[in-house]
Amino acid sequence: MNDMLASMLELLLAGAAGGLLGLLFFGGLWWTVRRAFDSPRPALWIAGSLLLRMACVAAGFVVVSAGDWRRMLSCLLGFWAARGLVVRLTARLPAEPPGASRLSLESANGRSRVNSTLAEGRVQSNSSGAP
Repeated sequence: MNDMLASMLELLLAGAAGGLLGLLFFGGLWWTVRRAFDSPRPALWIAGSLLLRMACVAAGFVVVSAGDWRRMLSCLLGFWAARGLVVRLTARLPAEPPGASRLSLESANGRSRVNSTLAEGRVQSNSSGAP
């Protein structure tokens, strides 16, 4: 009876660890996507975050499972449950990324950043007396 109780406790702990790994992975993904919008190098943010999150989760799965397929499955179920939790929690947050209001204002004016910069450059060159 004690062996069965210990085995069930191990599986519950493995599931809880999988849940924490899932929160780390999917919460980190949400955070990265939100920050990448304001970054001058979003691809670097996303690629670096992916590598870091995958390395942490893979190491966590290896440590938690310790070669036992039942613990690995329990950890995977916790990971999957955390995904659902993060999706549910982040769906309630505003859909716009942090810099989206600035972008929508620029598009509402009918000028993009490039057109705005070019227009400012023309104004400055005309005011300096150069043709």
